[in-house]
Amino acid sequence: MTSLTAIFGNTQSDDTEESEKLLELYWNRAELKKEFASLRDETFRLRDKIKEHDGSRARLQQKLEHLENLLLDPDWVHNVVVFYQLRALNVSCQRKLARFAEQLKQQREKREHSKLLDEWNEKKRGAAREIEQQLDDLRNQVQHLEAALQAERHRYASMGAIGRFFRKRSVTRHLDELVASIEACQQQESELMVKLEDIVNRNAPDTQGLSIPNKRSINFMILAFAQQMYLHYSDDNLADFAKEAGDKGVGAINYGSRADCDVLLDIVRKRAGSLKNVGDYADILQQRAKLLSERALYKDDDDAVPVPGTVATIYMIDENGAIRERDKNLLGENYWDVANVMSR
Repeated sequence: MTSLTAIFGNTQSDDTEESEKLLELYWNRAELKKEFASLRDETFRLRDKIKEHDGSRARLQQKLEHLENLLLDPDWVHNVVVFYQLRALNVSCQRKLARFAEQLKQQREKREHSKLLDEWNEKKRGAAREIEQQLDDLRNQVQHLEAALQAERHRYASMGAIGRFFRKRSVTRHLDELVASIEACQQQESELMVKLEDIVNRNAPDTQGLSIPNKRSINFMILAFAQQMYLHYSDDNLADFAKEAGDKGVGAINYGSRADCDVLLDIVRKRAGSLKNVGDYADILQQRAKLLSERALYKDDDDAVPVPGTVATIYMIDENGAIRERDKNLLGENYWDVANVMSR
């Protein structure tokens, strides 16, 4: 047998080695195919990104050339200046509204979290007081038991020999019962102390999200402020001009002659710096928010943003409290980007 193996070799061993090599080559090939497919997908992705970048660059180049042509045209150069001043006014109003909305949300979240903490702390104090009362009762009970134990020991020690002989068993049993009661009370005290420590070491709850009623209340105030800015810039149609400049491209709007543009520029400069601080008309905002809420409707019960058509009335409130109404759907038309700063 040995000689045959030497002549022909170990056929089974050779087959096994050959199979293992083939299997290894198969897996290597599969891994290479996966890697190739991944590289191919990455290549396609990068090519698409390059095309997108080239397209964006081409569009920007077209805009730049368009702007240069407008600036070179004496009939349009003043319109370009007015356009960008109005667009700057629109951006300024958007930022004011966004800042107002964020401050309002933070204040309401802080107030709600403070209320939550007060309620949580009150429950925590109540639970601690309950445990402390149980501890006081238990310690008083231990004092009474220890006093009874001391008195029983003293009474037993003061007995005569005959009395001790006849009552030893009953007295011992009573003493053991008192000692067992004291130990049980001490065990309960230890358990209550652990509970009290757990209560003291409880972590305060994290900040919770605003409820739907709170979000709705915030949104009415945001709409009220958006209306306030619209009314401030409604003279000479500045609010509409500003929104139009924000929505359209330069050169799409003709504001008239150089003289017309100069007049409009002067109006923009004067009106832009005359908007009062929010605190100066906070009462009006609250009153307007209340009026908006009375007519607001929602698609679903868990919606925080009202249906735009139900809050499409602007309320003009003068210093004497007189109210006039005007139809204008600021939310539906997204003046000052109001739709994107609402709480949802």
